[in-house]
Amino acid sequence: MQLEQRSRTTEADWSGTIPNAFDGRIMGVVVVLAGLAASLNVPYGGLPLGVAAFVLLLAGGVIGHVLGERQLRRLTDGLVARWSAAGGAVDGVTRSANGMRTEWTVHTSAGDVTIGGVALVPIARLSVEWQGVGDSIDASDAEANLEEIADELYEEIFEIGASSRGR
Repeated sequence: MQLEQRSRTTEADWSGTIPNAFDGRIMGVVVVLAGLAASLNVPYGGLPLGVAAFVLLLAGGVIGHVLGERQLRRLTDGLVARWSAAGGAVDGVTRSANGMRTEWTVHTSAGDVTIGGVALVPIARLSVEWQGVGDSIDASDAEANLEEIADELYEEIFEIGASSRGR
């Protein structure tokens, strides 16, 4: 006896948007490094120069993190949109609940896929994890090769993963 299962559409419950996901750890590192670098200016330029250096370095770090988060969010959106267009059932995309990571969980019919990485522009990295296996790539390389990466991950997650789950 077979049970009928509800068929899933390619759009499922995904609204088409990826939520913001800021990383508290990166912000902590930015504040500490800005403080250390600014403290080196205090003996040579006085307290006003130290405060100015702290504010300048902190602003640069925050801007770098915001730009890195936007880059990872664009990559996540690109991957999910391509998977959905290719026929993968994407149920939704949620961000990390604790706010300590720049990562999203993509809920699919093949299981949850975690996409995230280091969200700091000069060293931004994209990481994708599915069923305990992960891979990481430089974010700028991922942007340049997004079609190939999306195709490879779609095949691994939705085609190979679906055939191995059916056994």
